[in-house]
Amino acid sequence: MNWDQIAGNWKQMNGKVREKWGKLTDDDLAVVEGKRDQLIGRIQERYGVAKEHAEEQVKAWEKGLSS
Repeated sequence: MNWDQIAGNWKQMNGKVREKWGKLTDDDLAVVEGKRDQLIGRIQERYGVAKEHAEEQVKAWEKGLSS
C-alpha cells in the first residue's frame, strides 16, 4: 500500500496507526490527517526518537500493510 492510499483512507487507517503507536492521541491523529511528515513528527514527540528512527518505523509499517 502506498502513502496516497493510506492518506485517502485515513479514517480507516486510524485504528491500524493506533495499534502500532498506542501513545498517539485522537488529537494527534486529527492533526496528522494522512500527512506522512506529520505522522513522523508526532511519533518523534510521543516516543522521543530521532527523525530517522521514526521514518524507519513508518516505512516498515507502510510496507507491512501491503503484505
